Amino acid sequence: MTRKPAWRWGLALAALAPVGTQAFSPDTHARLVLDAVAYMAAHPDTTNYQKLVEGAQRAGYTIDQFAQAMSQGAHDVDYFEDTFICGAVTGDCVKAPLWGLGTDIARYTSFWHFQDHAHGTDAHGNRYGGYNYKRIAIIGDIDNVAAGWLWNDYLDDGRGGMGGLFGDTSRYNTYGVTEANYRQGGTSTKSMYADYQAFPFQPITNLGQYWFTQFLAQPTAQTIGFVLHTTDTAVPHHSWNTLGNHHSDWESWVLSYYDSEQLGAVNLVEQAMADISPLSPSATDVRPVLYQLGAYSYANGSLVLSSTEHADRVTVGRRVVPHAIAMVVRVLNRAAERLVQ
Repeated sequence: MTRKPAWRWGLALAALAPVGTQAFSPDTHARLVLDAVAYMAAHPDTTNYQKLVEGAQRAGYTIDQFAQAMSQGAHDVDYFEDTFICGAVTGDCVKAPLWGLGTDIARYTSFWHFQDHAHGTDAHGNRYGGYNYKRIAIIGDIDNVAAGWLWNDYLDDGRGGMGGLFGDTSRYNTYGVTEANYRQGGTSTKSMYADYQAFPFQPITNLGQYWFTQFLAQPTAQTIGFVLHTTDTAVPHHSWNTLGNHHSDWESWVLSYYDSEQLGAVNLVEQAMADISPLSPSATDVRPVLYQLGAYSYANGSLVLSSTEHADRVTVGRRVVPHAIAMVVRVLNRAAERLVQ
């Protein structure tokens, strides 16, 4: 499978500001999955590695091929074309900032990739909400740039729904498909998505749960890979609900120093496993481990919202990256049970 050049780890909506030349790097989402499988291989007595191998073989893969396919799925979620925001005046619906449509910069789908631990229950009834401009605890420059660009714009809700002053050019019906998929038992109304500055985006925990349900119904490497994109909750900016505060700089730094600073060192993952609880062999809800990862990054990663010092980033990176890998291991332990049924 061919992996597109990556746009760093998770969101990088600095795309809403002028973007200079960027170097493409291996996708950290994919790396976290591969490192988790490697950890399982090195710890067969405490993980479901053998069942994962058996499940991969049943599907016609070697374990290395299966790991690559899962990592590709984890990567590809950033490239979903399932979220369109429409102009309040023009009614024109687009999947990314106008100047970014022909590039691999972040799409609006990335707004679903947050888990806000700075607040309690959201408007939908979720334990933790998703990105919401009006609930940002530590607002950043890109939050304000995005809001200035999208102010009063609305979420595409299909033909005959909300429209701009001069028309309605619905492209997808994001509200009726994507938002509905990620609702996961909560409640929503179209009016919640009438003005961007008040959008209560669904959290990434619900994205993960939706794809986990799809995996349980019909197990594939791709669908469990989609679930594993939820390592975004290890990014402190995603658990603090901000697009700014050195967000894309931090993600770029993680890619640059992942190996040289041993951010995913095995001994650190071994320690992190104690902080992420196992899922039961028959679990149907993956969200508990996603809550734990988000709570950890919120409590242990806020320093990188204010500091760009290398030493500070090393400290945070060697905390959150191993916990992201540990979360993937916990999910794959449960997934392996399904693969061998």
